[in-house]
Amino acid sequence: MYKDRDRDRDGYRERGERGERGERGDRGERGDREDGKGRRGGRVEKCRFCRSEFPPDYKDVETLERLITGQGKMYSRKRSGNCAHHQRQFALAVKQARFLGLVSYVG
Repeated sequence: MYKDRDRDRDGYRERGERGERGERGDRGERGDREDGKGRRGGRVEKCRFCRSEFPPDYKDVETLERLITGQGKMYSRKRSGNCAHHQRQFALAVKQARFLGLVSYVG
């Protein structure tokens, strides 16, 4: 009954040949790399507003439209690459630009 599972009757995992920590040993392949690149190996990029001197502004329609879909939705932080601080400022700038008619509400 318990042969297909990796637990015994008491609910504890059997260790088998791999030892206590398993195949990976002491967190070997989980992202604890010496070069500081993390799990996927790439370096962390700064957001576009952190790299430039200028924060998001409602008057800069060209930059705002790059971060808005064709339907008029704002791209998420993950997709746009903005940090949390500048994503909030970007959202306020888009709302101000929409109110003034510089950016459309819907595509």
